[in-house]
Amino acid sequence: MSPDFWLFAAVGFAAQLVDGALGMAYGVISTSVLLSAGVTPANASASVHAAKVFTGLASGLSHIAYRNIDWKLLALLSGGGVLGGVVGTYVLTSVPGDAVKPYVVGWLGLMGLVILYRAWRQTRPKVFSWRSPFPLGLVGGFFDAIGGGGWGPVVTSSLMGAGADPRKAIGTTNTAEMFVAMATSAAFLAALLTGHWDTEGLGGLVWSVAGLIAGGVVAAPIAGWMTKVMPLRALTWIVGFLVVGLAIWQGAMLFLPKA
Repeated sequence: MSPDFWLFAAVGFAAQLVDGALGMAYGVISTSVLLSAGVTPANASASVHAAKVFTGLASGLSHIAYRNIDWKLLALLSGGGVLGGVVGTYVLTSVPGDAVKPYVVGWLGLMGLVILYRAWRQTRPKVFSWRSPFPLGLVGGFFDAIGGGGWGPVVTSSLMGAGADPRKAIGTTNTAEMFVAMATSAAFLAALLTGHWDTEGLGGLVWSVAGLIAGGVVAAPIAGWMTKVMPLRALTWIVGFLVVGLAIWQGAMLFLPKA
């Protein structure tokens, strides 16, 4: 078995443990590792979304079992996310997506600060706080396809910034991500079949994708349990710091001079 399998199994396990428990970071972590290995953005995004179909299923089943789901929110987020993911895939396979990344980073930083403020003030969560989850899913799915990761940071942080119950926000966002990943993967396949996408080098990523799937599937039930048992205020603090940290890290990647 290729050494890449074990490396990416470890990456997938760690990324899904964070993503399943806190509602974000699987795509960001996995895509960043692939990009650092020289994989093109489109191939990295396609690989990560293929893996997220399986890890998202495992994560969703875990959150359903622990009752971390708001079903109305799930339906609306999934519908918007599917549409946004398809549009984002078309854009990614047509033009560079770097132009939109600064806006994602700015939104992340703002939402992270709002979440930290709510944790500090001990604001009570709302039952259903986001008035327009379909547009939120649309934006999240678009940025997720463009960057290979962004669904959780955009959607989970926005829901929690608006005052949603952290457990419901995390569990529902993770479960909806499976449908977004399926639609995005189908869009990549359509781009391949129509000759719209140059897939040179994609075949060499088979073991990497298999490792991401294996590690993520193993971590998913552990992460779902962590979301269920962690105190709400502690969960809010951790998510807030994670969102701010992701924003700072991605901002540094964008604006610091390249070596």
